Amino acid sequence: MSHRPAVATAPAAELDATEVERQLLARWPETRIAPSLERIRAVMAALGQPQRDYRSIHITGTNGKTSTARMVEAILSELGSSLGRFTSPHLTDIRERISIGGRPISRSGFVRAYRDVLPAAETVDGGSATSLSFFEMTVAMAYQAFSTAGIDVAAVEVGMGGMWDATNVIDAEVAAILPIGLDHVDHLGPTRLDIAAEKAGIIKPGALAVTARQALDVEQLLRSHADAHLARLMVEGRDFCLSGRRALGSGQIISVDGLAGRYQDVPLSLHGRHQAHNAVLAIASVEALLEDVVPPDALRRALGSVRSPGRLEVLPGTPAVILDAAHNPDGARALAAGLSDLGRRPTVAVVAALGDKDLAGMLAELEPVVATMVCTRNSSPRSLSSQDVAVAARKILGADRVMEVDDLADALQEATEAASRHGDGQVLVTGSVVTVGEARRLLGL
Repeated sequence: MSHRPAVATAPAAELDATEVERQLLARWPETRIAPSLERIRAVMAALGQPQRDYRSIHITGTNGKTSTARMVEAILSELGSSLGRFTSPHLTDIRERISIGGRPISRSGFVRAYRDVLPAAETVDGGSATSLSFFEMTVAMAYQAFSTAGIDVAAVEVGMGGMWDATNVIDAEVAAILPIGLDHVDHLGPTRLDIAAEKAGIIKPGALAVTARQALDVEQLLRSHADAHLARLMVEGRDFCLSGRRALGSGQIISVDGLAGRYQDVPLSLHGRHQAHNAVLAIASVEALLEDVVPPDALRRALGSVRSPGRLEVLPGTPAVILDAAHNPDGARALAAGLSDLGRRPTVAVVAALGDKDLAGMLAELEPVVATMVCTRNSSPRSLSSQDVAVAARKILGADRVMEVDDLADALQEATEAASRHGDGQVLVTGSVVTVGEARRLLGL
């Protein structure tokens, strides 16, 4: 049985960025997985293996991948390297997924990458029972665009898992593995070990892998995989570590004992202990690539100005609005801890989540730090209804702390008014990348 969706294509002369996005979205969505690298490998071969034209750092884990990729990008850019960054999903614009020189790919570059990839993709589509998915196409476009731009290094975030993820056609010299928790269990398996086995697949023969602290059985699995592939594994807490941290209103100051050097009192413009640990992994990844110390002044400039939109992002104003794309219990736990860095203030949370996520687990982590919860929905067809979110929230927070508002814009307004009634309250928007992306648009960002 064929699994090729019908994609109505415009003549090549009529292609613009909007039409390219429409054609991409007409393919299999990111949530429909056919675990195989056969299709993406065939496209890369037809394009002449553009992913081999630059060095790469490959990043996996359950949470923190985008922020870590942005920090790797910032550090290496400050050292004079030209960088490409591939991350997913995007917040507001599909072109965010492909960054060149620290900025989303231009509209013309986006169209060119699609034009370059399309003939190879159509050939693969024609000879395969399953056509290239939306995600496979964006990966191919990113790798092709990076080659066209002549970048030096790519910081590549895994979409899901690792072993069968389309990004895994790169032979990265450095694999970075963030904490592994439970997410995407329907695709990756029901236990942390199942998920770790998938994520270990980005460790390539002869590579150097750096990992955050993991459960002992997960670390042992990663080490076994590295040993079997004659790769080296360096572990946070043993081979490198966060040696100091002090929260500030503008972010934090961290000290790091790296793989190659010690870095004292480095400013980090991102909030939360989890971002400090992400920075530690980013530094170790860059040290592994350079096989040397990161020049301290360059590191301070890079991390002191790095941005990661939608990740404990604070928008100044009255009341302040905090945007965080936490979408699983581990992410919600890090968010709850991170709010303490910002000061203890009454928090009114706007929550919209997707139906395949552990909503109860997320709400349980947020309950201690939320005064009132406004339950709503986002525009994704996978979104839970505001009623579904409210039912779950009332079980955990109690009926008197829960409001139900069906429209996200109205929910933001309701939360703003509720936070203002607290006097020094703040608004938190969370539950999904989609929710945060739509909130950013509504807020004019």
